[in-house]
Amino acid sequence: MKVDILAIGAHPDDIELSCSGTLLKHIDLGYTVGLLDLTRGEMGTRGTPELRMEEAENARKMMGAEFRKNLWMAEGFFERSKENKLKIIEVIREHQPDIIFANALNDRHIDHGRGADIVAEACFLSGLQKVETEGSDGKIQDRWRPKAIYHYIQDRQLTPDLVVDITDYIERKIELILAFRSQFYNPDSKELETPLTSSDFFDLIKGKNKTFARDTNYTYAEGFNVTRTIGVQDLVKLD
Repeated sequence: MKVDILAIGAHPDDIELSCSGTLLKHIDLGYTVGLLDLTRGEMGTRGTPELRMEEAENARKMMGAEFRKNLWMAEGFFERSKENKLKIIEVIREHQPDIIFANALNDRHIDHGRGADIVAEACFLSGLQKVETEGSDGKIQDRWRPKAIYHYIQDRQLTPDLVVDITDYIERKIELILAFRSQFYNPDSKELETPLTSSDFFDLIKGKNKTFARDTNYTYAEGFNVTRTIGVQDLVKLD
């Protein structure tokens, strides 16, 4: 099925942490959304890959996304190879999204910047006629290039090129993040501590979203970067 937006993350929970408020808002506006994870998060300090997959599907249902797929690339070690790009191209061509959300252009985790690059390259290659891929039905897929790629901001405090008002969605965003219960604060857990497991982690999430919102007078916003010029039809309608 075709979707309006395909959100892609290197790990299960990248999407929820960084752009789920925007996705919730656009689903409520009537747009269709699909989710794609490159890896299973198998190198994560807490939990297991199987549990992460279960948590990811629960989050999808809570969000209302049409589907969630996982490409089973190797966390920490996936490469910008032809094989991996073709895997992403097949999903893009199958679902023909107009917009792609992708990982941060530069970030603390090595998979995030690498994920941003491989997705951007796959989006370009997906529009080339001579790059051939087969769909699940065994037929050659039609070429498809999304109209835009928006890179959501993750750990590092990058300066956004645009922000989306998520004031009405901040609490639902937190609920989606908490669907990944193995990854966040749990005083009863005996597993190792990580940057995500501190008791004030969600204060940091809300604080970042408040910071993104400040210049536009929203209460909470999510930030995105772009690598091409953004076109505007009506300046008066911009916030």
